[in-house]
Amino acid sequence: MSNDVKEIFTGGTGGNGGNGGAPPAPAALAAKVRTLAPSMTRSMQRVAEAVAGDPAGCAALTVTGLAELTGTSEATVVRTARLLGYPGYRDLRLALAGLAAQQQSGRAPAVTADIAVDDPIADVVAKLAYDEQQTLADTAAGLDTAQLGAAVSALAAARRIDIYGVGASALVAQDLAQKLLRIGILAHAMGDPHLSVTNAVLLRSKDVAVAITHSGSTGDVIEPLRVAFEHGATTIAITGRPDGPVSQYADHVLTTSTARESELRPAAMSSRTSQLLVVDCLFVGVAQRTYETAAPALAASYEALAHRHSPRSR
Repeated sequence: MSNDVKEIFTGGTGGNGGNGGAPPAPAALAAKVRTLAPSMTRSMQRVAEAVAGDPAGCAALTVTGLAELTGTSEATVVRTARLLGYPGYRDLRLALAGLAAQQQSGRAPAVTADIAVDDPIADVVAKLAYDEQQTLADTAAGLDTAQLGAAVSALAAARRIDIYGVGASALVAQDLAQKLLRIGILAHAMGDPHLSVTNAVLLRSKDVAVAITHSGSTGDVIEPLRVAFEHGATTIAITGRPDGPVSQYADHVLTTSTARESELRPAAMSSRTSQLLVVDCLFVGVAQRTYETAAPALAASYEALAHRHSPRSR
């Protein structure tokens, strides 16, 4: 084994797989695998699937043993560990041991949420509810709170906020803009790609641009974010692919869960759930930072609509 590879195994190189923070907690490991697996090479996917599927068994293996088990190389095991956020294989083994201990503590086994064409509606409800819960749990476990805090600070201090999203992500963009407007913050959801770019040209250092794209590669969202980035605005990406093209123009990246798709549950459904959780976290964080102005604004907006929710007098 070469010295440089030994350094990575033992964490001698420092760093945390590019995540800029502490290694993920054991409970977050499975979520991290689900989020990053689609962007891995096939050999790295085999390693990731093995550690997520049998943490106890893999925790007992040396790096050579795991490489042999997955039909890969020691270097591939190391790269996978680092991509998952661990300085070296030793740190990954510790996390696997912790995850195995949690699973042996009596937690109920996971259920499959695949929906069949002939499923009774009661089963559809149960499976969708499980999938939604898993998506939210994975997103919460994998969310970088340091990045989230920085994004909240930028939004709270912004002169103007532009939010980009298309398709299902456009609905999430509208939700964030509507929430921010209710507490007196100037925010606009840009659904038209041309309008997004022409408005992005006008953004400056005191402004914020938010791109929402599950794939991380939606051109109609990346282009205005790039323009905003180049004009000095603070940029935020909410994406399920933190290694996607959108991230190169984002000052802050907020990662959402990459839930498993099925024929009757496309990515647009699962991605929206995790995106809305991140949006709610951003909104509550901003409302906390701007409470003195946010609370009166929110109260005023409720009062303005109160008559629409009251029974009409005859």
